[in-house]
Amino acid sequence: MKLNILQIKAFTLAEVLITIGIIGVVAALTLPSIIANNKAKALEAGLKKGASTINQALLHYQADSGEPVKADGTLKAGELSSMIKQYFNIAYDCGYAYNSSIATGCVSNVGDNDSNKSSKAYQTLNGKSNISLNFFDDAQFILTDGSMIFFENGNVSTRTYISVDVNGYKKGPNKLGEDLFMFQLNSGGILVPMGAKGTDYYSENDEYCSQTSTSNMNGAGCTAKALSDPKYFTNL
Repeated sequence: MKLNILQIKAFTLAEVLITIGIIGVVAALTLPSIIANNKAKALEAGLKKGASTINQALLHYQADSGEPVKADGTLKAGELSSMIKQYFNIAYDCGYAYNSSIATGCVSNVGDNDSNKSSKAYQTLNGKSNISLNFFDDAQFILTDGSMIFFENGNVSTRTYISVDVNGYKKGPNKLGEDLFMFQLNSGGILVPMGAKGTDYYSENDEYCSQTSTSNMNGAGCTAKALSDPKYFTNL
């Protein structure tokens, strides 16, 4: 009886190399898009979580005290952070951050007139200039999830801001409107995303949220847009 011998044809080395090359080209074309999408999703999730964290702290204070925190001229300088501090999961309290004998801040503001000012830590939305840290230095907390909370509650008591760096100051891009976002507490005790109508950095022509703006606060008005526009982060 004669047996049929099955012959199995293997891939040649050339065919294997061609296949690997094709896979490499496809990966090179798609990987940057995947990385960008993952980054956008992480920043968006971080902003939403940060907004919720700040709001929850304010609501907990209201529940315990019986009244909301209001930016109506009654807040004393530096008082806000001490009022709601206990409602955050704080890993490290950086403290006050303006250039003085008592400054301990993690992102220290050494003053606008200093050529070596630490405001270099953050840039505007389009990266064309560094921002001033004057609105981020009255108190700073690093939270257990790695995000960072900043307070502006100085002598102008009706100008009360709470900001969040969604991934912390040690991780980039460190740009206002990309991973650093501002909120404003209004006279009724409502936390409003900066850039919404009625906030200090609202602009009809996107002066404070534009890739072409030359304002040194470009990015400050992006919070409202980042929370309402589902394509905001993918379009950065």
